Amino acid sequence: MTKPPSKSPGAGNRTGRKLGQKVKKGKLKASSRRWIERHINDPYVQRAKLEGYRARAAFKLLEIDEKHHILKGARRIIDLGAAPGSWSQIAAKVTDSTDEDIRVAAIDFLEIAPLPGVRILQLDFLDPEAPRLLMEAVGGTPDLVISDMAAPTTGHQKTDHLRTMHLCEVAAHFAVEVLGEGGHFLAKTFQGGTERELLNMLKQNFRQVIHVKPGASRQESVEMFLLAKHFKGRKARVEGADAAEAETAGPEVEDEA
Repeated sequence: MTKPPSKSPGAGNRTGRKLGQKVKKGKLKASSRRWIERHINDPYVQRAKLEGYRARAAFKLLEIDEKHHILKGARRIIDLGAAPGSWSQIAAKVTDSTDEDIRVAAIDFLEIAPLPGVRILQLDFLDPEAPRLLMEAVGGTPDLVISDMAAPTTGHQKTDHLRTMHLCEVAAHFAVEVLGEGGHFLAKTFQGGTERELLNMLKQNFRQVIHVKPGASRQESVEMFLLAKHFKGRKARVEGADAAEAETAGPEVEDEA
């Protein structure tokens, strides 16, 4: 299986665009102008355009995979919070998904332009019908569930944090319900914000649980990714309470250096 390149763009500017460009003041607010300047001068944004990815977020997944190999051997993938679709682009490539043989299902309440080999659902993942529709769309048991979901911001930091963490928790429970044995789960979270109950649940069901912050995440961002590797399978979920308690008492989840 051919895996997309994942080298960091930090070593040089391969787009030919001059970095350090400024945006004329005009009628823009200072905060808006700074955001635009940061965006157009971001080497990951430029490289995404060069390599045909829909967003710089592609390199977050590629960098995580470069170290943890979660895409290797994946036959079916479900992408939660998929808009605008860069993770689904990678998923379709590594699974050899085609419109005739769909192996990738993506969901977002935002509209996503069609992608070859990806069945797209424009639907809120919290809709009660979403899990069933995703499983029908992907056409079989997924080996990987990936989630870049984040709640729309309200401007209230604590509220925004709690809403996004809720999405992470719902995604984790979905992954445990649908993954095949040995599969992996990756989801956006925030630094210092993962609930202990969620971590304990993941440790009961996966052989390794770690926090990861890829280089493609903006330095000032508090986002991290929660990676749960090697799903133990359904049997692990129905073992006795004593076994579950033993797992819960295990070591703390590590943060990747």
